Amino acid sequence: MIKMWYTLSTWFFGIYDAEFFVRKPKSHVLRVQLYTMNYPDQTIILKAIVPVELGGKRLDQAVAQLFPDYSRSRLQQWIKDGQLKVNGVAEKAKSLVHGGEQIDIEAHPIAQENWAAQDIPLQVIYEDDDVLVINKPAGLVVHPAAGNFDNTLVNALLHHAPTLTHLPRAGIVHRLDKDTTGLLIVAKTLAAHTHLVAALQARNITREYECIVNGVMVSGGTIDEPIGRNPHDRLKQAINQNGKPAVTHYRVIERYRRHTRLQVNLETGRTHQIRVHMAHLHHPLIGDTTYGGRVLLPPQASLELTTVLRQFKRQALHARKLVLEHPISKKTMCWEAELPTDMQMLIHVLQEDTHHATDNP
Repeated sequence: MIKMWYTLSTWFFGIYDAEFFVRKPKSHVLRVQLYTMNYPDQTIILKAIVPVELGGKRLDQAVAQLFPDYSRSRLQQWIKDGQLKVNGVAEKAKSLVHGGEQIDIEAHPIAQENWAAQDIPLQVIYEDDDVLVINKPAGLVVHPAAGNFDNTLVNALLHHAPTLTHLPRAGIVHRLDKDTTGLLIVAKTLAAHTHLVAALQARNITREYECIVNGVMVSGGTIDEPIGRNPHDRLKQAINQNGKPAVTHYRVIERYRRHTRLQVNLETGRTHQIRVHMAHLHHPLIGDTTYGGRVLLPPQASLELTTVLRQFKRQALHARKLVLEHPISKKTMCWEAELPTDMQMLIHVLQEDTHHATDNP
């Protein structure tokens, strides 16, 4: 077992102690005294004594075990920058430790990008010292990029929490397309960011979506098809055997005359994954002009339904539910966001059309 004592300074400098146990092979017992302090300017102070059991390891390997809240690449950068010292001296990452050395880190995070903070309203679902969960509206781009240098979610987050400028991508660990609505989690500290990225890679975060597709689907299923860039259009993704693995699970919530409402769960998080996978099944999302083609109207559709379908100008896709282990407290957290008004209206008119057709065969 590794037994660690953490003394953590919270945002308001309230001090608390906690014990953490990490199992080691062959029941080796390492006793590590570790002090951690995060200041409001995001300066990170870490101190530890290298246990003899880590003797013979490279410095970067040893500190990766001592400070699991921070990625190995982050620790290696601190070593390279001289912000991590061994007995008061800057060393190389490949230097060997022997046990008993004093490790001191005083890291001063720098702004990751020259992004401007902008006062853009955010619907905050949950917030604590470590994470922030928002309900993203349609039309809001997540990251600044060519053609969208401002008025993005990142700009809004930097206004809401200025210290996010020190985190990769302002703390965002997963994305939603511009016209997809729903839940998105943001890390507020480096430790939280490291844990959330690892959880996402390990597929330990549940992301549940709702969408409405063209065509009547008989049953649910799983789509396991790799996704990569479309070789004929760099702005689009496509099923590509040389792409990255992509797995989508879906089940039918409700059927209409010419459309189907689905619950979708992702194992992976490829760009446009749900949109590409559903289009691959010849059931593209309503409103998806990139992958969907023409508007599909039921026979003798009412004027109201025809109008709603023709004016629905975004993919009918909403990130409804998010379940994960809190990166610091380790408690299971669950958040849900109801469907946006436009999708509620779309469902209403589809239901009305189906009921009318049933009542008037």
